[in-house]
Amino acid sequence: MSLAGRTRSMLVDAIELYRDSPRATHWLRRHLDRFAEPLRLAVVGQPGTGRSTLVNALVGDEVAPLLVDDGNQVPTWYRGAAHPRTRVYPAQAPPRDAPMADVDGQPHIDLEGWRADTLDRIVVDWPSPALRALTIIDTPGLDTASDTASDTVSAEADAVLYLMRHPHEVDLGFLRSIQDHPIARATPVNALVVLSRADEVGGGRIDALTSARRVARGYRTDARLRGLCQNVLAVSGLLAHAGRTMTDDEAAALGALAVAPRAELESALLSADRFAGDAAPGGLDARTRLALLDRFGLFGVRLVTALIRQGVDTADELADELVRRSGLAELREAVDRCFTGRQDVLKARSALLALEVVLRMEPLPAARGLATALEGLVTSAHEFRELRLLAALHGGRTTLPDPLAEEARRLVGGDGTALPARLGVDHAADGRELYGAVSDALLRWQEQAENHALGHAQRQAARVVVRSCEGMYAALSGY
Repeated sequence: MSLAGRTRSMLVDAIELYRDSPRATHWLRRHLDRFAEPLRLAVVGQPGTGRSTLVNALVGDEVAPLLVDDGNQVPTWYRGAAHPRTRVYPAQAPPRDAPMADVDGQPHIDLEGWRADTLDRIVVDWPSPALRALTIIDTPGLDTASDTASDTVSAEADAVLYLMRHPHEVDLGFLRSIQDHPIARATPVNALVVLSRADEVGGGRIDALTSARRVARGYRTDARLRGLCQNVLAVSGLLAHAGRTMTDDEAAALGALAVAPRAELESALLSADRFAGDAAPGGLDARTRLALLDRFGLFGVRLVTALIRQGVDTADELADELVRRSGLAELREAVDRCFTGRQDVLKARSALLALEVVLRMEPLPAARGLATALEGLVTSAHEFRELRLLAALHGGRTTLPDPLAEEARRLVGGDGTALPARLGVDHAADGRELYGAVSDALLRWQEQAENHALGHAQRQAARVVVRSCEGMYAALSGY
């Protein structure tokens, strides 16, 4: 039985054991139901790190942030649906629909009369392809008191995108807090770190994104972040969102700037104040220039005008180039590889954490066997070992000689968990071809597991790969 199947079975047993505790059974049923839902991905970070901007880029529409009457934000869930709908969930009352309207092509959600301290969350159903496999949770900005936020994220989210500019103590403290649990420490890390606002690195020079990616590569092996995230990526959410939602009018305005004398434009783009001032070139009024700054930032305006001068001049071409350079595609790939491609494993992780809370908070003599089974499952689940190895390989904490590193990553599911993807063969391969590929891989990695020219950690990694290869034999019955 798979990890998810075993976990669901344990939840069913626990619900029966705790049938006389409405609080415990409600909590456990919620986690049982989550196996049928899309993966929950929380976007977290300090104020000003661009959380809502990145949410908009991921969704592909201007949906975030939602602010209530007191100007504050509450956790906002974005779920895939055929038709838009918004519901507010008061802490002490039944949920209610919030009025929605289209204003100048953008959704407007009326939250008048609501205050952050009276609401548990807001749920927005939105027709977006990006939300078919993900529920995205836009969280309020963290401050130094992040215990409540980490408890909320740990209870509600299966995975985390953590946004930061540089690793400050608040950032590290939050990442540690969501791992500060015996089961969390024993199971795979469920966070990706995003160097947000990557376009501002080095003062927003034209090579800012290249510099940001170099910084991200350095952080992947940073001792402070080891064991706290699966990977570190550089992304400009502002650039990605602007690219995904660019209008023809914006492209025309940027085109007018691009034909201005280059020296004058570069001088105006030295600062936001200069660009918004009276002497800016291009013949654009101040309102249009401020709107461009808000949508693209100084870096984005520099980049787009440079692209137009190089011959990329249609709105569609410019939009595609902005999205490509923003790092959004790399982020989506990482989310798919680390999270949505392993959603059953991450949902099982969330459920096992929830089960441990019930067993610890409401101990029952009859539940001792369940507690022992929980501990055994966490220790023995190979799916967890695979994800831990993938994180170690991506972060450079475990290294293997070429070409072993790439093969190990693939065999433990780095390119997908389907058997052909693990073996690197065509999806139309027949059983004999798959069997031969498994046999070759198993023999090769059994040798590596006993190869004393490798270090202890490398041989341990090889043993994980061997176990993955052994598991493929069982899957061959389906071909």
